[in-house]
Amino acid sequence: MKQGRSPSALCFAGLVACVASLVGCDHATKIAAESALRDRPPLQLVRGMVDLSYTENRDVAFDAMARLSLHPASWVLVAFAIATTAAVIGFWVRRRRAAWPEHAGFACVVAGAVGNIVDRAARGHVIDFIHVRFWPVFNVADVLVVVGVGLLVWAAASARDRIDPPLA
Repeated sequence: MKQGRSPSALCFAGLVACVASLVGCDHATKIAAESALRDRPPLQLVRGMVDLSYTENRDVAFDAMARLSLHPASWVLVAFAIATTAAVIGFWVRRRRAAWPEHAGFACVVAGAVGNIVDRAARGHVIDFIHVRFWPVFNVADVLVVVGVGLLVWAAASARDRIDPPLA
């Protein structure tokens, strides 16, 4: 290791590279979905269960804004997403000594958020294309956020169990 580079600096660089790679994967799948699925019927993957279907999401998760009869401009959604992501990053920075599951969780949440922010800022909407029956259409960035939150919950539960073991 070169003089002047601490292990924490290398870990930080690795986490930034991980986030950038995950954002790249998200955008690669969105570009592929747009190219292969736009203006075409859904592509069935698992009969009656999973298909690939191109959609443009101008709302937030579960069409929450439309359900509340709110129709904010795209830039408002981008600004809110940037502020929320900055808050998550700020909290992550304070947890720099956390265990790997927590860092992985934060990396996934941030990557998913950034992936959708970039999409909405560049296009005015988010490309969604994975459709599991009885569930709204989603994308890789959405999966990253859900996996990240799951890892954060698991890390928090694991830390709590180490501090206060469950009664037998």
